Amino acid sequence: MSSEKALPARQATPDIDGLRAQLASLGLDFAAHALGDLLTDAAKADESGPGLLGRLLEHERSQREERRIRTSLKLSGLPTGQTISGFDFSFQPSVERSRIETLATCSWIREKQSLLILGPPGVGKTHLAIALGVRAIECGLSVAYYRIEELMHAMRQDAAKPPALLIVDEMGFDPFSREEAALFFRLVSYRYGRGAICITSNKAINEWPEMLAGDEAITSAILDRLLHSSCVLSIKGRSYRLRDLEASLAGR
Repeated sequence: MSSEKALPARQATPDIDGLRAQLASLGLDFAAHALGDLLTDAAKADESGPGLLGRLLEHERSQREERRIRTSLKLSGLPTGQTISGFDFSFQPSVERSRIETLATCSWIREKQSLLILGPPGVGKTHLAIALGVRAIECGLSVAYYRIEELMHAMRQDAAKPPALLIVDEMGFDPFSREEAALFFRLVSYRYGRGAICITSNKAINEWPEMLAGDEAITSAILDRLLHSSCVLSIKGRSYRLRDLEASLAGR
């Protein structure tokens, strides 16, 4: 009987192309694309099978989430570049950071509440509305952004979307016609209790009757629905645009 020990069986080299094809057939395209690099890293780190599998699935999940956010941002119509972290709270002390952070949890959207952001031009109303819209998408909620004139056109065409959060920007620069006031009332009435709405306006609440074609009855009905379950942010401060212009002129 030979005293020589049997050599361990040689492990078969994994069929990378075959594994990649199987992942792709299951719809795991991101995992399939990353398989080679992850296997190389796993071999270098002497990583176990469960560890490699976990990283492969996490890569697929994270890439799908990034794709979902990119697609949702594009479909929402939200302008780019406005985030909560990019808002200058030190320049607008009337805006409480803690209040915005609470709104960023998106619980008000899930509870189908209203948010009114009021203040003069340039104080950051649109920035906050867009930033909260971005945050809502990150939390998996649908968002549609309209400037008020775009919304009126969409409503005339019965094309307004029914998202979880509807953002209506720049109300108040032009007065509504009676037809537009009636359309807006129809929108607010439809979304009342069905979906969240965020409105930015340069008009204080007591100026809304004048903005809404002078119709006290429609204004009262609209505000009754908007304010029933709502948060109102009144921003009082200087204009960011004027600040930036002053800084630009000073630098010359």
